[in-house]
Amino acid sequence: MLIIFTYDVSTETAAGRKRLRRVAKACERVGQRVQKSVFECTIDEMQFEQFERELLDEIDPSKDNLRFYRITEPIELRVKQHGCFRSVDFEGPLVI
Repeated sequence: MLIIFTYDVSTETAAGRKRLRRVAKACERVGQRVQKSVFECTIDEMQFEQFERELLDEIDPSKDNLRFYRITEPIELRVKQHGCFRSVDFEGPLVI
């Protein structure tokens, strides 16, 4: 399934800036950044639940915000892209 996830971490304190770095690193490990605090990835249900728990352990729910959007199939009809950014085709051939 395709997941779009966003975060907004309060950076008013040193602890907030540290949380932001940890959240961003976790997101970069799982997905690809499409905007500053917006990522997308293709993962299965078990991976999603594990990733969600990892992020929930990092944020402060009283100060931060975390949102997940599950994009239903068929993805080609749900996602429109305009402009110069080109996302990785996870379903295409892997060329190394």
